[in-house]
Amino acid sequence: MKLLVDVSAGMAIAEVLRQLGHDVLSVRDRDARMADADILAWAVAESRLVVTMDKDFGALVYQAGQAHTGVLLLRLEDARTSEKERITQEIFTRFSDRLPGRFAVYQDGHLRIR
Repeated sequence: MKLLVDVSAGMAIAEVLRQLGHDVLSVRDRDARMADADILAWAVAESRLVVTMDKDFGALVYQAGQAHTGVLLLRLEDARTSEKERITQEIFTRFSDRLPGRFAVYQDGHLRIR
């Protein structure tokens, strides 16, 4: 799967996804201060699913109606890096076929896919 990892998700998550065999680009490598709307536009241009911890993506997709090719919002603000890595690996191992083109939110042990 082609993924674009937002700065908020971090390099550890990007590395886990690479180890799982995904084609991963990191926003940090292009511009760590890139606007969220520009991140979504980049993802659409390259058919990439955005992996983020930034809740603003929900507003862009649902309130502003911005196009996307999939967003995974990880609500793991207080989690340790190892927990974030484990959860990300589990999500992509179990649900990767259901994520493209959808808006998914992981919070409190549950993944909601719209």
